[in-house]
This record gives sequence, structure tokens and C-alpha cells, in this order.
Amino acid sequence: MTGFLYETHMHTSEVSACAVNSAKEQIQYYKIMGYTGVIVTDHFINGNSACDKNLPWREKMLFMASGYENAKIAGDRLGVDVFFGWEFSIRGSDFLTYGLDVDFLIQHPGIDGMSIEKYSATVRKYGGYIAQAHPYREAFYIEKCYPAPAYLLDGIEVFNVMNSKSANEKAVDFAKEYNLPMQSGSDSHSIGNYTYGGIKLRERAQSFNDIISAIKSRNIELIM
Repeated sequence: MTGFLYETHMHTSEVSACAVNSAKEQIQYYKIMGYTGVIVTDHFINGNSACDKNLPWREKMLFMASGYENAKIAGDRLGVDVFFGWEFSIRGSDFLTYGLDVDFLIQHPGIDGMSIEKYSATVRKYGGYIAQAHPYREAFYIEKCYPAPAYLLDGIEVFNVMNSKSANEKAVDFAKEYNLPMQSGSDSHSIGNYTYGGIKLRERAQSFNDIISAIKSRNIELIM
């Protein structure tokens, strides 16, 4: 289908310790690649974050949003829609979280230490969306990375550019078995990677909720 391209999984060097390019550089590149919008999903402070662990909670959360804020400035200038999310980590498994803002994070000190059960319940209580990122990933820094129980998830990333073909295929099988909405993401940490992911919508999203609703209703095309 023809439509509008949205990145669902992107990191900035301002916040994610493993990212190479800044928010501005990333947005400029996505503009060149023809994307309509980008969800900034920097690593949360319980993941590979560049955040100073000695900061007070509020300052940590403001730092968490700094990559998004820089991306939003660049996006407003270039006509790219930019949305705020994050990638939450629990013992080697990562969860993309959408639909909540920095005020939610500020008001929940200690959320970084929650179990997946409590984290999922908290996110959903406040109207957020949670999808597992790159399940089945294998890497030297990961002890294990298997899908969380399906009832704790709103969706699952079945195509991640950084994942192996077999890992992505296992994610598809899991999504089909438990009837979970599927999504695709580039997991971009740097520009210049011409293999990109994301989703395509028939109409331009007027809000972040439009993107979340489209994923949940399966009214999307996966960019793979």
C-alpha cells in the first residue's frame, strides 16, 4: 500500500551510550530516507544509558527526554513528526514503551527496578503501550532474551534490523501463536544503514495515539 513511513525504534547519542549519531543527525537522515515520523526510543536508565547515575531522579528523567527534545526541534524544522518513547530493560530483555511522557517518568521514581509484571501493569494503568523489542536476540552482553508472557505485552517487534533472520522468524511465530500485533523497527543507532525498518500507515498520523491504534488494529504494513 502507498502511505506514510514511521520509524518505531531509534536511538540518539545524547542519551543512549551505544548510539553514534545525534538526534539532529538522525532526523536529517530519516528526512532524506522519506520517513514521515520517528519514535525516539532511547535506552532507559536500567539499560545502556549515558545518564549520570548520581543525578536526582527528576534530573535523570529530564536527561532521558533530551534526545527526543533535540529530535523534535529538528523534526519541526524539517517536517518530520517526532514522538517520545523509551526502551526499558529487564535482565537482557527490552521493552519499547509508547504513549506516555516525561511527567509520567518523573512521577514514578524507582520504576527502573520494577519486574516486567509490575512495569507492564503500571504502563497500561496510565494508558501506555508496551511491545517487546528484538526477542530472541543473541549477543555476548545478553544472558537470555526470550519473549515475556504474551498477556503482559501489547505488541511485539517481529523485524529488527539488528536481529538475525532466525531471531526475527521466531518472533513472527510467537506473535502468530499468541495473536499479538506485530511491528518492525530499525533499532537505528547511527546513520548510513540502508537497511531500515518501521511501519507504513495509509494516512498521516495526527497524534501518537493514531500510530498506536494502527499497530493494535493491524492497519499497518511492516517495513522489512
